[in-house]
Amino acid sequence: MARDSKHEARIHIGVVGAGTMGQGIVQLFAQAGHRLSVFDAFDGAVPRAISNVTALIQRGVAKGRYTQEQADALVANISPCFSLDDLADCDLVIEAIIEDVEAKQDLFASLEDIVSDKAILASNTSSLVVAEIASKAQHPERIAGLHFFNPVPLMRVVEIIAAVRTSTATVDTLRALVAGTGHRAVIAEDQPGFLVNHAGRGYSTEALRVLEEHVASHEQVDVIMREAAGFRMGPFELMDLTGLDISGKAMASIYEQFHQEPRFRPSALVPPRMAAGLFGRKTSEGWYRYDDQGKAVLTQTQATVPTLPDGLKLWIEPQSAQFKEVCGLAQDAGVELVDQAQEADICIVQPWGQDATNASLAYGLDATRTVALDPLCPFVLHRCLMLTAVTDRQVRDAAHALLASDGVAVSLINDSPGFVVQRVLATIVNIAANIAQRRIASVEDIEDAVKLGLGYPHGPLSWGDKIGGINVLKILNNMRGMTGDPRYRPSPWLVRRVKLGLSLLTPEAERN
Repeated sequence: MARDSKHEARIHIGVVGAGTMGQGIVQLFAQAGHRLSVFDAFDGAVPRAISNVTALIQRGVAKGRYTQEQADALVANISPCFSLDDLADCDLVIEAIIEDVEAKQDLFASLEDIVSDKAILASNTSSLVVAEIASKAQHPERIAGLHFFNPVPLMRVVEIIAAVRTSTATVDTLRALVAGTGHRAVIAEDQPGFLVNHAGRGYSTEALRVLEEHVASHEQVDVIMREAAGFRMGPFELMDLTGLDISGKAMASIYEQFHQEPRFRPSALVPPRMAAGLFGRKTSEGWYRYDDQGKAVLTQTQATVPTLPDGLKLWIEPQSAQFKEVCGLAQDAGVELVDQAQEADICIVQPWGQDATNASLAYGLDATRTVALDPLCPFVLHRCLMLTAVTDRQVRDAAHALLASDGVAVSLINDSPGFVVQRVLATIVNIAANIAQRRIASVEDIEDAVKLGLGYPHGPLSWGDKIGGINVLKILNNMRGMTGDPRYRPSPWLVRRVKLGLSLLTPEAERN
């Protein structure tokens, strides 16, 4: 049903730019009962935009969301503009034009001569510094970023970016306005990537590192992150959907804007693929090939599960996180459990942030008879089995057969500190902790923005609590120690909470 606007302040909103994003913004605020005026410098763009929005609202009638009378009233509130002067009495003007700072500066300069001194000017920029957009304005305090996500009506989060000179009143007005649409308004500082794109850096970049190191194939990484971590799409599927031409530039841009911060280091695998035009679905080939319907053509066949040999003896690390589960599986499969590792045909370890080789050496085990099982993968959903640098083939096959004996899928990967799920999730949590450390956004806003804007199954900080802050810290410290890469240095914000035994959802204490 249409939102009842009787108890909400209806205002006059101008939208400059009638492309996909502009149309979505018009639809969202029209459905909330506001009056909309639409302008675009290109002939025919505005009538086409209003026609498209009208069709979408009419579709809502067919689905029972509105009555025909309500739909007609919403559409009647949308008016075309033939010049910027027609926006003179707007309370808010949102620009959704080309992503070019000079174009946006020129537009706001023109609008300041037209609208009232009390009108707010907002930019839908996704990557530009809002303070720079506002730098030539007469009243920069009334300029803010208002970043929507595509498709606007369905992506129920909006970033409000407070530039250096943006007033608190401007932010508060925009927050209330967005809340009136039913979307979640999150407040972010004017930093590279704002909140959502900043928080999302860890997923694809760490997956690319896994691929660089030949730990697993891109197909394996996608399967593991979907089945073991619960993501809707694997990182390589996601890059194909967004387009590597877009995501690749975003990786490089945010890395440079953060002065080459190692946490955001892009992958050397990306530029050659961009040069080859392997952008993903839009070019029918990216990390995957796609048919005429846009469906991925999968070429990798599932590995055959080996036969479990008779008379097998198993030793498992006594303090491992899934000791009982593995013992129960072994007993059901008729595998003998032994207390002494030297008597075992297979030794299983469950390290956090270590690779299988170093974990086997730490326990004084024979690395040829040792494999590692990721303790972070839910045992009943998916199992990730990691080999040492010298694991014997027969040991590998026997361990695979045992761990797959109850029908749960098993992924076999090469040696790596942190497996796949551990290193990706720890990176995501660490970046979110650093966002909180820098107060780019509040803990609550970080959580909601990531779930709504990125579709992750959990907010990153609550995910850290699920993993256990001490385990996240162990993963990061061990990975940093083994690789020497500052990419994995833990956020001080994270370290403090772990040492104090606090939830990662605990905000920073307020100063008087």
